[in-house]
Amino acid sequence: MSNNDVIKVSGLTKKFGHFTAVDHISFDVKEGEIFGFLGANGAGKTTAIQMLCGISKPTAGKGTVAGYDILRENEKIKRNIGYMSQKFSLYEDLRVWENIRLFGGIYGLNDKQIADKTEELLTRLKFEDQRNAMVRSLPLGWKQKLAFSVAIFHTPKIVFLDEPTGGVDPAMRRQFWEMIYEAADQGITVFVTTHYMDEAEYCNRVSIMVDGRIDALDSPSALKQQYDAVNMDQVFRKLARKSTRAE
Repeated sequence: MSNNDVIKVSGLTKKFGHFTAVDHISFDVKEGEIFGFLGANGAGKTTAIQMLCGISKPTAGKGTVAGYDILRENEKIKRNIGYMSQKFSLYEDLRVWENIRLFGGIYGLNDKQIADKTEELLTRLKFEDQRNAMVRSLPLGWKQKLAFSVAIFHTPKIVFLDEPTGGVDPAMRRQFWEMIYEAADQGITVFVTTHYMDEAEYCNRVSIMVDGRIDALDSPSALKQQYDAVNMDQVFRKLARKSTRAE
């Protein structure tokens, strides 16, 4: 892992009227790191991710993502990252190959690059027979594997995964995490949110948000030692109890 910071933010804040959703958070993420971004519902994770992805402008603070300024270069950020969420990642009413082609175009690849990489992707996923299948017909785990592959189709510097394994069975979750490790080995930084605390154990470092602030940030082993916990679930529960926000 290099010393290059793929994400670096300082005092990042987002207010909606009198409500402070994200409250002066500061952190950095290294190249090739698997960074877990945890917090209970309402802690501010999604709002923070929207600012990092160039979708939402911060109220205060500064930062860079993939080398681009989050205040002034949000369009460049969007072109140099990948994004996948549990709620939306693929177009259900398009075929598998059509989704790949669509996102390849969105990410700025040319026709030959898209064609070559599509064949490579379908072979790697063993999806050759599903090329013409409608995405809505695929099992959830298959959809998520395809969605992740599409999100890193253009080899971005960083991919944001917002609860990517929600509702997926344990065996498929393990397969998904193998894909995450492969991406990290290729130098792609992985920024992941999850409600599964066993997945937090797979991250190089983990931050835990409580009421819009980052209350803890370290490796899983260091956090377990610091909070005298046997697993990340215990760490998370000890911190989440401090929340004063209503869910």
